[in-house]
Amino acid sequence: MRIRSENLTDKKAGRVEAKLLPVWIVWMRALRLHFVGPSILPALLGGIIAWAHGCPIHLFHLMLVVAGVAVNHFGLNLTDDVLDYRHAVDLQKGEEKNFFTGGSGVLTEGLLKDSQMLKVAALFFAMTVVIGVYLTYTCGWPVLALGLFGMASSIFYTAPPIRFGYRGFGEAGLLVNFGPVIVLGSYYVQAQAFAWEPLIASLVPGLMMWSMIIINEIPDYETDRRGGKWNLVARFGRKTGAALYAGGLVVAYGVLAVTGLLKILSPFVLLGLVSLPLAVQSFVIMRRHLNDPLAMAPANQAMIKIHSLTCAAMIAAYLIEGIRL
Repeated sequence: MRIRSENLTDKKAGRVEAKLLPVWIVWMRALRLHFVGPSILPALLGGIIAWAHGCPIHLFHLMLVVAGVAVNHFGLNLTDDVLDYRHAVDLQKGEEKNFFTGGSGVLTEGLLKDSQMLKVAALFFAMTVVIGVYLTYTCGWPVLALGLFGMASSIFYTAPPIRFGYRGFGEAGLLVNFGPVIVLGSYYVQAQAFAWEPLIASLVPGLMMWSMIIINEIPDYETDRRGGKWNLVARFGRKTGAALYAGGLVVAYGVLAVTGLLKILSPFVLLGLVSLPLAVQSFVIMRRHLNDPLAMAPANQAMIKIHSLTCAAMIAAYLIEGIRL
């Protein structure tokens, strides 16, 4: 099955070219898979830290945690897309905006209906519930508490009446959920206890998620303000957003460096500094093109790579730590 997409190829002449897209490609766009790594990698990190602490790894439970955070993130992406579209935040054509910001574009291009996306989002959230209930039964009530908090945050990020992503709390919410909530939850599933080390380690992916959402908000400054999405960038401006982006990265790398050198975390977490040159490059591109959403796209893409590379290095660090011990 294919879906017809109409793309404007000559704005002056007004000519429109129709293109058929396979259904699976449309849904891959809607799911925005490039943003799901920030859920999966912290989940792996929490489980590997537990293993490095001497806990026998329960591979099936680790796979369920990874699956649970992934499908919950799919539900978040779809719900966020629909509600931003309904609130007139995402109204630009896919080819007229930064690929990494402003939603997937499948609704603005007429490739899917919002009702279809909400039904699939509900299915993903139902899958999250099933996984959460099983892990709660086998591992304990803290899994339920963290899971309910994470799911509620996903739903009410853009859903009324809370819509905390529209009120200036979305960035902090993502920091907490994509850092401590996921890492500690995954750690607990393996260790049946909490510990300070995974909490401290979780600040790094959490702060990098903060920076990722900030840099993604900068190109959407005008549309977010028009749609009433008063996130931190919409409230305080692009220059403040650039400072908040840099601040998140500085603190994240600071946590890595200080805790690694002082051996609060595994000293091998210093491997995470490998992404620092890419962070500098991203900041330079962002500052140069602060008012040009399309030209800023490489900086947005670099932030995804920064998060992935840093988290992968931290996972490798605790694998080395576990093997060494």
